[in-house]
Amino acid sequence: MPDPRVNVTPEDVGMVVCKFYAAVREHPVLGPVFYLIIGQSEALWREHEEKIAAFWRNAILYEREYSGNPMLAHLGVSAIESKHFPIWLGLFERVLIENLSQEQAQDWSLLANRIGRGLKFGMETFRQIDGKVPNLRNL
Repeated sequence: MPDPRVNVTPEDVGMVVCKFYAAVREHPVLGPVFYLIIGQSEALWREHEEKIAAFWRNAILYEREYSGNPMLAHLGVSAIESKHFPIWLGLFERVLIENLSQEQAQDWSLLANRIGRGLKFGMETFRQIDGKVPNLRNL
């Protein structure tokens, strides 16, 4: 198996995901969007966090527990808008900085930003009006 993209453990991934979603729940912009999508149930939140932790373990540690298509999942939710991505990434980066070493936070943030840009671009591209040129300035 190749070296991890970020020098973190599976436990680190779980901790970051848990702290991130705790912050999301309190966030004035992201909280309502996520509650609309996930609901109020603690069980549904835990299920979502487990799925996202599996995504990150796959992306960082090359574990093969995650199966899904983040692009399709995000495209299918009209409440998620392009304007949410910089907020999401800023909050995620804050959690990384507060909970990991500088190197770990920087490496994971670079990966998260690359993935976020791809998701944002994909959503904008697929949601655009036919024939309209995608807005590449905000990537």
